[in-house]
Amino acid sequence: MITDNDDKSDDMIHLRRSIELATEALEAGDEPFGSVLVAGDGQVLHEDRNRANSVDATYHPEIAVAQWAAKHMTAEARAQAVVYTSGEHCAMCSAAHAWSGLGRIVYVSSSKQLDEWMQEMGVKSSSPINSLSIQEVAPNVPVEGPIAGLDAEVKMLQQRAFQRR
Repeated sequence: MITDNDDKSDDMIHLRRSIELATEALEAGDEPFGSVLVAGDGQVLHEDRNRANSVDATYHPEIAVAQWAAKHMTAEARAQAVVYTSGEHCAMCSAAHAWSGLGRIVYVSSSKQLDEWMQEMGVKSSSPINSLSIQEVAPNVPVEGPIAGLDAEVKMLQQRAFQRR
């Protein structure tokens, strides 16, 4: 189990980077989400941030890393890879992850948490799809999250995003 008390673990380094990418996305006018693709040997292979406002509504970082992996990695390497992300994959991204054959997902905050935060702030979801957990969409993908402590950092980013709506 990953905790925010172990700041030097590889998991925490990649999770913190996903939050940095989410912050970059927010500062660029996009929704605050970021993802990092890490090979089975620990090498960072690809990272991206949300660009749903600046590119198109389907440009989520989780899809970007899945597409990159499908083009640049063998099936075996994809299965051993880990995607670290600031927020749990949406249904579209969960499907892309599963179809590309990627391995484990570690996320900082859950879709359920995001829904709760939006309710707390009185923000109505603009999503055209239902909020589903990764396991509901891709039941064979190993998943870990949310990460207590780090999720508060993502909540603050989401609150900043809600305030600008």
